[in-house]
Amino acid sequence: MCLIVVGWRVDPAYPLVVAANRDEFYARATAPAGRWPDAPKVFGGIDLEAGGTWLGISESGRFAAVTNVREPGLPPGRFSRGRLTRDFLTGQQSAKAYAAALDGGDFAGFNLLLADGDELVYFSNRDDSSPRVLPSGVYGLSNRLLDSPWPKLLKARLRFATALPALPDESAFMEILADDEIVADAELPQTGVPLEWERLLSAIFVRSENYGTRASTVAWQRADGAVCLHEQSYGPLGQPLQSSVISTAV
Repeated sequence: MCLIVVGWRVDPAYPLVVAANRDEFYARATAPAGRWPDAPKVFGGIDLEAGGTWLGISESGRFAAVTNVREPGLPPGRFSRGRLTRDFLTGQQSAKAYAAALDGGDFAGFNLLLADGDELVYFSNRDDSSPRVLPSGVYGLSNRLLDSPWPKLLKARLRFATALPALPDESAFMEILADDEIVADAELPQTGVPLEWERLLSAIFVRSENYGTRASTVAWQRADGAVCLHEQSYGPLGQPLQSSVISTAV
């Protein structure tokens, strides 16, 4: 997952709204979003290589999403980062208690967002602070720390805020997630990867033959407790594949 924007208690009718793109190599085996076979009250995709997920939401409104921290050349962690989200979504702990109990040293660099219906929590094992309970607002996350001012993140967060009033129409969010504009070289962040990769990864929607945006997801919880997850998956060069909608809304 390389871009997540979250609206937390900004719109009283929709206390949790998420728009996210997962970027990954196309060769990595993945199951599209659906109810999990071993936890049918949880909705999300499944990483078939390690068994976790990059993003999911449950019928009770538990939400979790993770991004990696871009650290070229560092070894993988003891466990897959997808375990962080999977274990929270299938558990019962509060978001703050779960994050506080994590041993960040077991994982490669990560950013974790957790919501339990009462609180939205951010935690990173590359941040010196303990888990943070976030106040209401719109937050952006990519492959550095929360709200790092990367151009694509600033643009997505601004457009996200203007799209909120259109809910339950999700088309404006999907348009944001489909933006494949490459950032000018002078505005690129310097994250330790070659310039060609910095350019490719600077877009909200990443497209190439081997690596790119695999899934665009809009998820929300309504004030009455209903939840919905809409995922559009993609193949090489951004070719649209399966569209999945899982919802408890009536």
